[in-house]
Amino acid sequence: MSSKLFVGGLSYTTTSESLRDHFAQCGRVESAAIVTDRDTGQSRGFGFVEMASADEAQAAITKLHDQTFEGRRLTVQAAKSTGERTGGGFRRSPRW
Repeated sequence: MSSKLFVGGLSYTTTSESLRDHFAQCGRVESAAIVTDRDTGQSRGFGFVEMASADEAQAAITKLHDQTFEGRRLTVQAAKSTGERTGGGFRRSPRW
């Protein structure tokens, strides 16, 4: 079963490919994605990596957390579940 990791502190020039390659030293990477701004397309400085197993994910956390990658210190931790999302966004207040 795969395990998803949150990766923070990424350089704005980091690509999904370079992120995948960096995490491959800890095991098989199922996917790697950089989160980008919806309007500009520029990196938001964080992303997600999905490792093939929980053991490989833990190895990545142990080896890569708080280490430098492309000039920035990474935060690597297990991704939190977003849970069920409800509505959201803009809510208009009643006019009195």
